Amino acid sequence: MAVTYARGFRAGTAACGIKAFTAGASAMPSGQKDDLCVIHSAYACDTGGVFTTNKVKSASVVIDQLHLQRNRVQALTINSGNANACTGAQGFKDALLMAKLSADRLDLDPDQVLVSSTGVIGRYLPMDAIRSGIAQACGSLSAEQGVAAARAIMTTDTVPKTAQVDLDVAGATVRVGGMCKGSGMIHPNMATMLAYITTDAAVEPGLMSKLVRSIADRSFNQVTVDGDSSTNDSFLVLANGAAGNDPIQAGSAEAEELKAAMEQVARELSRAIARDGEGATRLITVKVVGATSDGEARTAARAVASSSLVKTAVHGGDPNWGRIVCALGYSGAELALDRLHLTIGGLVVFERGSGVNVDLTAVRRAFEQPEIEIVATLGLGEGSAEAWGCDLSEEYVRINADYTT
Repeated sequence: MAVTYARGFRAGTAACGIKAFTAGASAMPSGQKDDLCVIHSAYACDTGGVFTTNKVKSASVVIDQLHLQRNRVQALTINSGNANACTGAQGFKDALLMAKLSADRLDLDPDQVLVSSTGVIGRYLPMDAIRSGIAQACGSLSAEQGVAAARAIMTTDTVPKTAQVDLDVAGATVRVGGMCKGSGMIHPNMATMLAYITTDAAVEPGLMSKLVRSIADRSFNQVTVDGDSSTNDSFLVLANGAAGNDPIQAGSAEAEELKAAMEQVARELSRAIARDGEGATRLITVKVVGATSDGEARTAARAVASSSLVKTAVHGGDPNWGRIVCALGYSGAELALDRLHLTIGGLVVFERGSGVNVDLTAVRRAFEQPEIEIVATLGLGEGSAEAWGCDLSEEYVRINADYTT
């Protein structure tokens, strides 16, 4: 059920042929897959969001930032196949119209609807198709359509990405669910994809905006596929109170428990993005421990996971651990080489300032596994973090060389 796992949330989907229209088709081809979804909450939500730091922002990002100021969101409308970015004044009109069309169908005000778009940059949205798609999606809302919604927002993704978890809050069972899309244009610099986490927890107004940045920093901001941050990156968290618990207050133990549950969902989704990176054949997990702080650990882990040389070494099964040490060195995190301890797949390859006599064939086999774990122990403090990436393959080049053709 994923994004509709939390009580009070429903989803509906529609096939609009957006990608075909974006490419210049005059009619929607038969057998078109769903490419639009609407998420609706029975109650107004406390909502928080973080967005791309790219100076070139989709119209949907700008509109959402404005609508969040009222903090009474009750619906999301998301399309794939067209980013509605670099589309000038028309793009803003279209994003606003998406919100209004959804609001009219759901008996809401337009500022209670957030919109997201993903796909090709620089093309106008086919609003006639989207208009009918919104009507269809709003007319088919169901709590059973969470996975269908995750599938509708996919672009080059090969699988829908969902996660969910339960937690107990003062005797009340609270549900947390989420979905995301992301396969390319993924790099730490916000949330680097489209991601949505919903919960039926009752919370004090403003709590989600207080928690969302921390959740992103420990999950989506630690994912990298190709070093590009999209114009459309959005991560939204919504709490609608349907669980009936006493409202969770900022700074309380219950707030920390809720944040941990939402972070768990976000980390599962983050790993799913890295695993499904464009052309990827392997998931790379980088753990850094013993850093001077968690922030320093995140910096170091991201540098290794982001390194094109590390990615290509993993793809080729090349046991070149020197590329990992190099990335740690230029990461900007504090590093004392004589304290560094490095393992690949549990095999020690570096300690006390130099490489060790390790079986390189065994290291090659570790790089050839579907999941590779790299652990760097810095020996400087208590800071720790993880980052997730994938190998860089010839297929990645093919996918992006042919993206609009």
